Amino acid sequence: MNSLGIYEKALPKHKSWLETLQIAKELGFNFIEFSVDESDERLARLDWTKKQREEVRDSSWKTGIRLHTLMLSGHRRFPLGSSDPDIRKKSLDMLSKAVDLASDLGIRNIQLAGYDVYYEPKTIQSREWFMEGLKKAVEIAARKEIMLDIETMDDPFINSLSKIAEIKTQIHSPWLQAYPDLGNLTAWPQNDVGRELESNIDNIAAVHLKDTTPVSKTSKGQFRDVPFGKGTVDFEGCLRTLKRLDYNGAYTIEMWSENSADPLKEVKVAKQFFDDIFEKVGIKQEPAVK
Repeated sequence: MNSLGIYEKALPKHKSWLETLQIAKELGFNFIEFSVDESDERLARLDWTKKQREEVRDSSWKTGIRLHTLMLSGHRRFPLGSSDPDIRKKSLDMLSKAVDLASDLGIRNIQLAGYDVYYEPKTIQSREWFMEGLKKAVEIAARKEIMLDIETMDDPFINSLSKIAEIKTQIHSPWLQAYPDLGNLTAWPQNDVGRELESNIDNIAAVHLKDTTPVSKTSKGQFRDVPFGKGTVDFEGCLRTLKRLDYNGAYTIEMWSENSADPLKEVKVAKQFFDDIFEKVGIKQEPAVK
């Protein structure tokens, strides 16, 4: 049995946390993936007061909808591998605050964006700074038993589970795992997606459900806002593989409809899409909260 969640940015914006969690409950999800992205608005969450944290935690308890994962995509703006030592320091400080926030909210996993740098040139040094920072980040997270999950990205730096496995041979910790995005894995033509899942199942802490179009000699691919079923991800094949491998963790539908004309309609269509595939391949979803 698997839990199914929805990314916070798919739901209507400017709602209270109680309203947002109630919406997720009414839609039949088991949890919400919490966002700390590049925006000043969401980065400010890292400095929430005790009262603000209590509001979110109590809303979760009241509705029965969990906050399973924290997506720390703000590291794209302030990366661990930056050439600027002040940015590297801020990056680790963000990570430390995210660990504290996750602990306070009952979140067990922090999803790390697998970029050494995003807005700077990539170098051997940027990789080394990333690895040094990641090692420190794992030590920080381990103290509070928060899992760090590296996501497979829209960037060649870490675009496969095999690359995450290689990192794990250098940073030995049960608190460092992988968060495959089925869309990102599929978009890179060098990936044998089925074999990637098979070979790295022991490292998978959570899975993103997202459609994409592939990278090619003439295209950079499309890594977001591809309607489910309109890209090239073989969701049935991937989910059937994960079921055979006894993956019992969480699935999160990743979409960005918070500012669309009718985000709830888009989310309902996406959930039905995956409900149908789950039923077809025999994946049982955790019962929705009554």
